[in-house]
Amino acid sequence: MTQTTETGLSRSVDHLDPKQFIIIKGAKVHNLKGIDVAIPRNKLVVLTGLSGSGKSSLAFDTLFAEGQRMYVESLSSYARQFLGRMEKPEVEYIKGVSPAIAIEQKVSTRNPRSTVGTSTEIYDYLKLLFARSGITYSPISGQEVRRDTVTDVVNYIFSHEDGQRVMILTPLIIHPGRTLDYELKVLLQKGYTRIVADGGPTGQQVLQIEDLLEQDPAQVNALPDQTDQLELLVDRGTVILDADGQPDEDTQYRFSDSVQTAFNEGGSVCRVDVVGKESRTFSDKFELDGIVFEEPSVNLFTFNNPYGACRRCDGFGKVLGIDPDLVIPDKNLSVFEGAIMPWRSEKMSEEFLKPLLKNGIRFDFPIHRPYKDLTPAEQELLWTGNQYFDGLNAFFAYVESQTFKVQYRVMLSRYRGKTTCPECRGSRLRKDAGYVKVGGKSITDLVLMPLTQVTAFFRNLELPEHQQQIANRILIEIRNRLDYMERVGLGYLTLNRLTNSLSGGEYQRIKLATSLGSALVGSMYILDEPSIGLHPRDTQRLVSVLESLRDMGNTVIVVEHEEEVMRAADQLIDIGPEAGSLGGHLVFQGNLNGIMNEERGMLNGQEPNSSFIVYNASLKSHTLDFLTGRETVPVPKFRRKATNFIELKGARENNLKQVDVRFPLNTLTVVTGVSGSGKSTLIRKVLYPALVRQKGDAAEEAGKFMGLEGSLDRISSVEMIDQNPIGKSSRSNPVTYIKAYDYLRQVMADQPIAKSRGYKPSHFSFNVDGGRCEVCQGEGEVKIEMQFMADIYLKCEGCGGKRFKQEVLEVALQHKNVSDILDMTVDEAIDFFRKVEPKMADKLLPLQEVGLGYIGLGQSANTLSGGEAQRVKLASFLSKGNPNKGSTLFIFDEPTTGLHFHDIRKLLTAINALVDQGDSVIIIEHNMEVIKSADHIIDLGPEGGETGGYVTFTGTPEEMVKLPEGQNFTADFLRGKV
Repeated sequence: MTQTTETGLSRSVDHLDPKQFIIIKGAKVHNLKGIDVAIPRNKLVVLTGLSGSGKSSLAFDTLFAEGQRMYVESLSSYARQFLGRMEKPEVEYIKGVSPAIAIEQKVSTRNPRSTVGTSTEIYDYLKLLFARSGITYSPISGQEVRRDTVTDVVNYIFSHEDGQRVMILTPLIIHPGRTLDYELKVLLQKGYTRIVADGGPTGQQVLQIEDLLEQDPAQVNALPDQTDQLELLVDRGTVILDADGQPDEDTQYRFSDSVQTAFNEGGSVCRVDVVGKESRTFSDKFELDGIVFEEPSVNLFTFNNPYGACRRCDGFGKVLGIDPDLVIPDKNLSVFEGAIMPWRSEKMSEEFLKPLLKNGIRFDFPIHRPYKDLTPAEQELLWTGNQYFDGLNAFFAYVESQTFKVQYRVMLSRYRGKTTCPECRGSRLRKDAGYVKVGGKSITDLVLMPLTQVTAFFRNLELPEHQQQIANRILIEIRNRLDYMERVGLGYLTLNRLTNSLSGGEYQRIKLATSLGSALVGSMYILDEPSIGLHPRDTQRLVSVLESLRDMGNTVIVVEHEEEVMRAADQLIDIGPEAGSLGGHLVFQGNLNGIMNEERGMLNGQEPNSSFIVYNASLKSHTLDFLTGRETVPVPKFRRKATNFIELKGARENNLKQVDVRFPLNTLTVVTGVSGSGKSTLIRKVLYPALVRQKGDAAEEAGKFMGLEGSLDRISSVEMIDQNPIGKSSRSNPVTYIKAYDYLRQVMADQPIAKSRGYKPSHFSFNVDGGRCEVCQGEGEVKIEMQFMADIYLKCEGCGGKRFKQEVLEVALQHKNVSDILDMTVDEAIDFFRKVEPKMADKLLPLQEVGLGYIGLGQSANTLSGGEAQRVKLASFLSKGNPNKGSTLFIFDEPTTGLHFHDIRKLLTAINALVDQGDSVIIIEHNMEVIKSADHIIDLGPEGGETGGYVTFTGTPEEMVKLPEGQNFTADFLRGKV
């Protein structure tokens, strides 16, 4: 529709219809160069471009900010005073904005009670399903627990033939403080005339209450001792059926009335005696096997409510108890070899271990068999004990009874840890919630199963007709939401999993599945790289989910670098051409196929409004170059061979299946596999803490494993380069993090004017008194606290936002003062220092090498994304700051997060530089460009969750692509790259 040539973009967005397009005119937020963009409604639109080119500025800081601002403006002035004042983004105008929903890459909840089930609302529907359709079963007999209704009793009476005599009886209850004589007088006043005494062998006797009251009271009061039971005769009558065999209406009403009276008088029990035939007792209590059960209600299944929460753990699922893994740390040892840690000392061995070793033969216990090979029953026996020896439970009870002695307190603390609550199995619900079942499963069973199994259960669930009618609507909602969770690649999670233990990518996909479940229409969804943490196998499913969201009638705008998502887009918008100050232009917009045809000179113009095509030939598009194959990430010419290894044995944390893994040193090793296969558990939870502890440094508790062997002496330090922020303070910035600011301050203090005034390097720091502006304490802005409103940050009047005193700003290096230098981007600073201070340029070079040339030197660390923070950490090691150069093991967790193909090439160059200087690198990654560049691949799988946790392949990329088709997911996607 709009064709552009070298001369520049033709601005035709003014004439477009805001009902068909979301129109942004003249966007200048951050580095955007006043661009005009028209986003077609109800389409899947992907925003791409180099890291730092301005994609997020357009999507979040312009579009979403305006959507939010318009929503806040629509509220009453009373409501607005409690919300922050939202600035209008810097644009000429934005038309056609829909209600905006942003799904970002951060886990925003830290609540220890928030789970996957509650976040996705699946758990709310489950509670409703079990409360309305659940059947309670007795844990003793396994029989269904049910309450008899008046209708049940009346139906039983009319199931007999016409003319049958029946008696309706109820137990005669003598209330506390009353005699039988007194009780009978009360009953007579109520209108009852007869009682029945069950005299054992003599049979039933019907006694008139009036006759009894004429007798001696002492004789009457002795009556209960002479009979098995006294019952009150509520009514007696005859079954009357009409000509069609249906119950006579009057008789039916009479019996219903009598049964209700019997339940009221006899403590919820009623007996129907069919004269001369049979007798049956009914109860409208919810009880069986001598247990009174709780009736299913929504609160019974709510762990955030004191009524439904487990009494032992208060609904947290964890208790402070004895940790079995601390008691038996090495599962390869047998009981005889000292597998049980607390029984190794002489005293405890004599008292607790000896009886077991001596008597084991009597109950056939294998004392020489490794603990891991014992059957579950044999392992349980070590805890419970028997008549020949006291088990571990008895041992710890004894230790707890001795805690007045300090040595026993120390011993107890050594084996204590947070363990799964034994009463609720970690499900957080009270025990009797597990007695209620639907389709043979309790809610406790369902929340502990992986979602894949829960989905299969609900897919095959068939309920009796009555239950089905009640549950129909609820089941539709549950099945829909479970289906979306599977489609976004989260089938390996359980509903019980804590939300705060999820990665950013998992949390974003949960939010995406929840949005689909709530089925909003006419909204604008803005997503920030939803493919992060997804294996290419799952990316295809993700695309189908985004398409479902679009097909419901929503505009889906995705900021993304994943090739598959770009190719699936209805429209691709490329912002660039470079990053930072060289970005912020609209390079092209349109359907990818149309763009490629355009490149071949085949596009002959478009129908009006059919596809908004912008193509700016004067600007180089790195995105198009990679998608068309003109640019590629090269496959390495050779793979490095390792001579030294470290070996992790028997890793079994989370879903890892007792795996042994060899990690080559001095190479680039990539750990891959589908989402949930156990990569992060293996590296972040087991290998990293184990290595750090082995080096004698403090680390979090390592996951479960047997041993760590190999060339450990060749590693002198271990560095985890993850996406945690490099600093939460507004004073922390990239140039201070890589230690380049120290040198800059020295250079400024060496200038003639600084020397003549006696300035020290500290005068050029905004963290200490001296040269900084004292009005804003070197922050550059002043916080104004507003009552009822968000705090407002205003530029400091003392320094005009420059952070330093006027006299310090008079010190200049080639006409640039310290504030001007901090305002430069890394690229600008390197060009500047090349001419005046080459050593400073060298210090900044690592930031450029990892693709961060666009960030500001003085940019606050808390404005950097996770991927940017990770690359700043990498840059700090590339600079000369690593004392253990050549013997460090670097671990990267998805370093390609937020990176364009063009930047991945730079990143790989930087990482290879580490390996070339003798360091070892392990990367957890799904990106095929990184996987194909590895010297060694370790693939976990085959699936996620319970079906993952095995090592499915180790070797080079060339060996991997030789695997048969369909055998390994990673190999199938790697084939096209190697």
